[in-house]
Amino acid sequence: MKRGDEVRALNKLSAEEVKVKAGKHLIILKDTWEIYQYFAEHMRNLIASNNSKGKETAGIFPFGPWQQYPIFVEMVNSERISLANVHFFFMDEYADINGVEIPSTHYLSLRGQLYKIFETIDKELLPDFSKVIFPTAANLNQLRGWIAAKHLDVTYAGVGVHGHLAFNEPEPWVRNTDPRVTFINDFTVTLGAIRSGVGGDLENFPRRGITVGLNQLLAADEVLLMTRSGIPGIDWATTVVRIAVLGEIGDDYPVTWVQEHKNWVLFTDEDTIRTPICI
Repeated sequence: MKRGDEVRALNKLSAEEVKVKAGKHLIILKDTWEIYQYFAEHMRNLIASNNSKGKETAGIFPFGPWQQYPIFVEMVNSERISLANVHFFFMDEYADINGVEIPSTHYLSLRGQLYKIFETIDKELLPDFSKVIFPTAANLNQLRGWIAAKHLDVTYAGVGVHGHLAFNEPEPWVRNTDPRVTFINDFTVTLGAIRSGVGGDLENFPRRGITVGLNQLLAADEVLLMTRSGIPGIDWATTVVRIAVLGEIGDDYPVTWVQEHKNWVLFTDEDTIRTPICI
């Protein structure tokens, strides 16, 4: 079936039909706050459990969505959870036209925004910042080995409008990708320019990114995805939720490759899973 015909069929399904067909791979929560709360609690529980066993925690993390991190930090501080033995592999960062990461002082810098949140962690609970790793031009050739050397407990990721995970946009053979510099496609740039508070500035929004590949994202024991529209009146995520959990696997929507993983689930909210107008 052509993707367009598939989407029309998927978008005719009621929310309940999607839920039934997706089974254990789709969890629908009330609203976006409940999604962020769940992800924060999952991080807290995983790290606390591994700490109690004297084990390291290693995972791949997004910064976008980011709203789970203030909730997580509050839990860390109030429950005195040490992050000293956590390896935070963040999945991507914006880059300039030469493939060099934008400065951490740039308004859009993912690592810059993350550092500001982590600065609110109590000093004695802070992670070892040598274990808080974003892809950069300098570490790009080493990153694959660093990740492979750790047992990845989990990958957390958001899903983009065109099914991207991290900055793995639709491209041939995207399933077999490793850390690299990528072009960010027009769909992603447009949505980013609308959502990030820059007034829809398409001219200056970054067009390249540095990212881990699907080989890394899907190597974890568990893959937890989230997608939600989150913008009143703009239902951008409604279709991609349905493609992600029920669509045919293909490079045109990279998220569909998660269906081959043994332990994955996608979280969304009641607003995003509603049935859209089918065209």
